[in-house]
Parts: sequence; C-alpha cells; structure tokens
Amino acid sequence: MLLAMPTQPMALVSVDPAQILLDVFGYPAFRGPQEAIVRHVCAGGSALVLMPTGGGKSLCYQIPALCRTGPGVVISPLIALMQDQVEAMAQLGVRAAALHSGQGQEQTLATWRCLRAGELDLLYLSPERLLAGDCLERLGEGPIALFAIDEAHCVSQWGHDFRPEYLQLALLAERFPSVPRIALTATADPKTSNEIRQRLQLEQAPVFLASFDRPNIRYLLREKEDARKQLLTFLSQHKGESGIVYARSRNRVDSFCKELQVAGYNAMAYHAGLAPEVRTSVLERFRRDSDVIVVATIAFGMGIDKPDVRFVAHLDLPKSLEAYYQETGRAGRDGLPALAWMLHGAGDIPQLRRFIEDSEAEASQKQIEHGKLDALINFTEACSCRRQVLLSHFGESLKEACGNCDICLEPDRSVDVTEAARKALSAVFRSGNRFGAAHVVDILLGADTARLRELGHQQLSVYGIGKELDRGQWRSLFRQLLAKGFLISDPAGHGGLQLGADPLVRPLLRGEESLALRLPAPRQERRQKRGAAAVAEQTPVAEADADLLKLLKDWRRQQAQSQAVPPYVVFHDRTLLEIASSRPMDLESLASISGVGKAKLSRYGDELLKLIGQ
Repeated sequence: MLLAMPTQPMALVSVDPAQILLDVFGYPAFRGPQEAIVRHVCAGGSALVLMPTGGGKSLCYQIPALCRTGPGVVISPLIALMQDQVEAMAQLGVRAAALHSGQGQEQTLATWRCLRAGELDLLYLSPERLLAGDCLERLGEGPIALFAIDEAHCVSQWGHDFRPEYLQLALLAERFPSVPRIALTATADPKTSNEIRQRLQLEQAPVFLASFDRPNIRYLLREKEDARKQLLTFLSQHKGESGIVYARSRNRVDSFCKELQVAGYNAMAYHAGLAPEVRTSVLERFRRDSDVIVVATIAFGMGIDKPDVRFVAHLDLPKSLEAYYQETGRAGRDGLPALAWMLHGAGDIPQLRRFIEDSEAEASQKQIEHGKLDALINFTEACSCRRQVLLSHFGESLKEACGNCDICLEPDRSVDVTEAARKALSAVFRSGNRFGAAHVVDILLGADTARLRELGHQQLSVYGIGKELDRGQWRSLFRQLLAKGFLISDPAGHGGLQLGADPLVRPLLRGEESLALRLPAPRQERRQKRGAAAVAEQTPVAEADADLLKLLKDWRRQQAQSQAVPPYVVFHDRTLLEIASSRPMDLESLASISGVGKAKLSRYGDELLKLIGQ
C-alpha cells in the first residue's frame, strides 16, 4: 500500500548530517563508522558498508538522501522490507514510497507522479523492478541523490544467498556514473566482500567495516537429545515474547508448530509449501503482534525488520556459518538483550552433506558449500568462546572472551580425552574406515544389534572398550575429531568416517601427543543441571518502571492499530524503556530520548506526557 506522503519537503533546520540525525531520527550521536560513511556519501563518494544487523546501516543512505539533491533510490530484495521502511519513514515525516509487484496500477502511477514532482526523498525498488520496462529511463529524467544496494551479499556466488538478478546492478555504474552508489550488507566474509566490490564495480570505493559483533545476543548451543522437550523447556522462559524457531524441513515445521499451539503458544508455521496468502498473513501477524512465534524453514526471515524479536532458536543446524549469523541476527535488532539458541547433533552433519552432494550445483560450488559446512562444524564444536570463533570467520579478532555465550557462562568441561580419542580412531580403522559415527559408537559401547552381528563387529578387539563415556559424550567426541581433522567424512557423502592426515593422527595414536576437548557432562548429570542451564536461557530484563512501561506499550499498540502499522514503527521497545526509566516531564526532556525526533515529538509528545503524569 502506498502511504499518504506529505506534499511539501521536510522543514529541516540544517543540511548538516548530524543535525538531521537528531531532528529527524531523534538520535544524539552517530555510532561507529556511521558519520564517516554519511559524510563520504554526502560528498558524492561510493562505498561498500559492512555492518551488523541492528548496527544502523539504513541511516548510512537515508541521511545522505536527505542532504543531497533528488531522491535516494534503494534497491531491496523483498516487499516486506520495503513496506517496513516506507512506514517507518512516514512516521518520521520523510517522503518515501516503493515500487513493487504487489501494487496496483493506480498506486504505481501515483508514485511516479510524486517522483516527477520532486515529492520523494526515498524510493524503494526490487532489482527486478529497477531493471524492468522503462524504469531506468524514468529515473534518469531527474537528479538522483544516490543508489543504495541493500543486502549486497546477494550479488556474490560465494555468499549464502546468491540472487542472479543482482549481477545486473553493475550497470548502475555505467548508466549513472556521477551518482554515488553505496552497497550494504551484514553478512560477508572477506571473500564475499571482494566479490561484491568486483561485481558492483566498487573496486576504487572505500570499504567501511564496522564490527560484526552483536554483544546483546547471547549464543547458547545445546546437545540435541529430545528436540521437542528441549524446545518447550526453553520457551517456558520466554512466554509472551516474539521469536523465530527454525527447523530443517516443512514436515518438522508443521509438527513443531502444532506442538507449540497445543502447549498454549501463539505459534504459526511458515514454509514454501503454504499458499502465498497464508505466508503473507503469517508475516503480517508477526510484524504487528508482540507475542507471535513463527516456526519456519529458512524460507522465512530475509527482509524482516522487526526490532523486538527476543530469540531465534535453531532445532537443526543451518546451512553455513553465514546463514547462522544472518538468521540469528534477526534477534535483538533494537539493541536489547536477545538469545540465539541452537540444538546440534551428530545426525545433522551427514544430512547436510547429502543435501550438498545431491544438489545440481557444479563441483566447484559443492566444494565451497562443503567448506562452509566445515566452518559451521568448527563453531558448534568449539572449546573456546563462541563469539571469538564466529567473528574470526568474518576476519575479525575479539581479544577477550565475550562472557555471553554458553562456553563463557557455563563451567569449563575441557577434559583429557587422549585415551578416548585413540579408542575412537582405532575403532574407525579396525571397522574398515567406512562406517558412520553411530555405528562406531555402538562398537565402542559393546551394543548388541543385528547390524553388528551381521558384520561380525562384536569380534573386533575394540568392541566394548569405550564404556567410560555415554553415547552423547561419544557423539560429541566424534564431531570434534571431525572438526579438528583427526577424522574425515567419506568424500562420496555417504556418512562414513576415515582417518585424517597421517602427520596429525599418528602422534595421537602413538601416545606422543595429548588431546583435551570439551565434552558434555554424563547423561544423568546433564538432567540434574537443566535447571541451572535454564537461567542462562532467560533473556536479561532491563530495569524500568513496569507499570508505566505497560501503559506505554498499550498506548503504542492502540496507535499502531489505528494507523495499520506495526507497533515498532511508532516507537521501538528501547525508546519506551528509556521513557519508562527516566520519566521525562516536559517536551524538552522527552526530545532528549533516543528515537524521539521532531516529527514524533510533535505527533505524540503531549499524549506521552499525559501517560507519564498518570
């Protein structure tokens, strides 16, 4: 829907970017590299911006668009994201519109009329819409402030979310050589960043790199035992909160969603097998309600601008570490505490490898995908701070442990596993270097199965020699041996294990080197400690006047309903928390709250002061 737009330009006190930041957006100061980026683009420079989700990427093109002549043209991949941005800009008094396939002809014509009349500050387009028909010719009829290419990692074949239509965006440099171009992404390792620069002809443009760290997100990984029970236990700490639960397949999504609904949660399923109108309805409810849990495949999420997602839970391993970062980045966009909770188990890895091998991708692309999966395994089996491992993958170093992941928060369980590792390697070798971890663990535990008897593996010298560890501990050990290269997966993708490189394996087998790894506690002890673990799985609560905060949220919900916009478009939770904590008593004090710009102060200020004074 095209929102009603003001017919007169915004009344800005100054075109100074810092003043626009305060007057329009209500923020007293730039964060990180924002100011350098904004001033560079205002001066006509192009750039590549790498900044985490929630780090303020949008301001890097929104403010220059308000400072320069003509509208800023923003290329965005999804209609939902455009809609969120247009609604948010309308609240700020910024004249914004979008052109996309979901509009009727009348809306489209109205947007073009506004553009020709100079009545737009920002125009959002999909890459397909930009390149269709005479769109480029129409844009060329007047001055353009800038082109912003959002989700720029979509241009990279090395990246996790490649979209072929993004490749054609290189023509912007040829058609509009004097217009600055700013490419932005929250998900790019060094190789992806280089490819973005090459494909978008930004080789001569500076790269602005903000930290990929999201310190407000707590990373918690758990050994997968009973995913249904574990999920329900986790969610019991998060009733009334918005979150996303990711599962591998449509069937698992539907099954888990029904489980949550029976348990009393406001849960909705989302996957590509649902009708388009059903998916649209789920997305709208998620955007507009504050307690919806969406259970989804990875088809859900890109373009979600909802800032108050308090948790993202993975019931299965994602495809890559980049995908994990992108998916968990949908939590806590408002900067408030959030959780990234993931279950991982031995069964996930062979299945993901089969997905790669069964795909129609070329051999070179399969090699890339296997490398990405190996990086993800290294993360899940890390013995040191998760955040350090994650950031290292993106080329960033974190000097000290974060103190906000499961490894930092929970007691160190690193133990000497030299003897157990030697047993594991021997069992792999003596059973023929062709069986998966589950079968080799059966051998070590002395299991009595038909498969073992059929193969005669109960006669092996390693049969039953591993009873000092339980099945969960052995599974963890095998995954870590894989991650560290002591074992390798069958190159054909059948899930079998083989010994790794001889220079690495031989010293361990001979007892010349020792090995310490982090193993889960024994099964009985894990059950006893679940209550303590649940404490880490709660989202820390910011201090504020609880009664006033409830009044503010009820008022915000009413405002959102009357305007048919999501509540966070009116004000973010962070702004309401600051109001409830500081209790401003006049307009001047209210104006100093982060997120209260001039337009919102004029529109809502008096009502907010009445609420505070109750």
